[in-house]
Amino acid sequence: MNPESTLNQLKAACTDGQLPSSYGVYFKNTLVALCHALEDHILQTSAPDSEQKPLVLVTFQRGKWYLQEAERYWDIAQLSREVLICAMPDSGFNTHRTSQQENVSLVELDATDSLVNEWNLIIVAPTYKAMVLCHELSDEEYLPEGKPDVDMERKFYGLWTFDQALVSKTSEILIERIRPYNPELADRLHHQQQEIQVTVGPPLADMSGVVSRIVTYLQTSQQQLVAVNRQTRELWELEGRAVKVSRNLNANKLQAFLRMAQRVDERDAANPVASLQVAALSETLGQLLDLPTLQLRRLRLAGLLFRIGLVSAPNEVFAKNARDLDEMSLAVWRDRARTGAQLLIAMPELAPVRDIVAHHLEYWDGSGKPDGLKGEEIPIEARILGLVSYFQELTQARGSRQARSLSEALEKCQQRSGTRFDPALVETLTNVVRLVDMGLMQLPDRPSQLPNVWLEESSANPGKQAENQG
Repeated sequence: MNPESTLNQLKAACTDGQLPSSYGVYFKNTLVALCHALEDHILQTSAPDSEQKPLVLVTFQRGKWYLQEAERYWDIAQLSREVLICAMPDSGFNTHRTSQQENVSLVELDATDSLVNEWNLIIVAPTYKAMVLCHELSDEEYLPEGKPDVDMERKFYGLWTFDQALVSKTSEILIERIRPYNPELADRLHHQQQEIQVTVGPPLADMSGVVSRIVTYLQTSQQQLVAVNRQTRELWELEGRAVKVSRNLNANKLQAFLRMAQRVDERDAANPVASLQVAALSETLGQLLDLPTLQLRRLRLAGLLFRIGLVSAPNEVFAKNARDLDEMSLAVWRDRARTGAQLLIAMPELAPVRDIVAHHLEYWDGSGKPDGLKGEEIPIEARILGLVSYFQELTQARGSRQARSLSEALEKCQQRSGTRFDPALVETLTNVVRLVDMGLMQLPDRPSQLPNVWLEESSANPGKQAENQG
């Protein structure tokens, strides 16, 4: 990758020299999906008269400006304080009506500028910041197969993030990169960016809806790509390419789900590491029960995703005990397993994990939800997850309830043995707590393997790591 690229400049600016965990190699179809999801957030949440309008910085990778995208940016411009678009002189954009708007600025890139190989969308608003940042592979990096003939199979180094500090720094880098073309424009954009940075008052926007939209777009883009390939490839070639593309898209869909689950934990000030702790202890119980490796992987991932059904829950759910919730919030809390399973339907490859999440609130005596399963009708992984999530919740303060000790939380679980929980699992949990009390082991607080999207400091390949979580 060109050392002048925005990606490389951002990497150099990071204190540890590491890009965020979403960094990886993306297919073009995936980038279209990611950009559309962020653009839709502007179109669906902004208002023409709002004081919180975003600054939008766009770099279109070498190629023609597609008319439908130009029309799309006409609408985006109505809802933005200013839109910068960098494109090639032959893009045709300078004759489109969108470029004639007062708050739209066009920079026609020199063919030798490495920006012509970049595809960037940076959104800087007072209430949120988001970006997709990409750079196409060079001809040499496409070897040995060479640059693909099919447009949607082109590959890009890239990342997407809502990290405010990273997005702000990237916007500064991009503004400086267009300074040689138009110093006055760079000064104006820099001033606007700084104005947004110091804006005080508006609360940060909840971006979980954007993540959900990303998942939907990725699912749709995968279906469209396979359909196109079926028309343009012989069957044997299609299968090989479809598998390759599916792995890339699935990794990104899984990233979106994990981000969604992480947002839930971030909203829960009283229990901000619930998913990590539940995944870790669930895995430990599964190991003690000698579950096969595949079941352990699914249980571990279900532990990370089990709270995803609370992604749109009102703040009250995270601040009060269930008995103190109003009727609407209580319904959200009670239906969290069903809601989580419905979200995970968007990724068929996660069907076994979805079943674990869906049934972790089933009770041993058949009185649980959503299907009233009883005893061993409930998948063993779901029984483990249900017990561990209840135990972990008790060890944390919630509303007027103080955090219970491990022994006190265990006692509550033992009282529900044979009714809510599998007695054999309660006995296994009892053994773990006893070992911890005796100082012979520590209660695990992080699973043995973790998708690097969850750990910002990890430098592992996100696609490969997500694939390993299957």
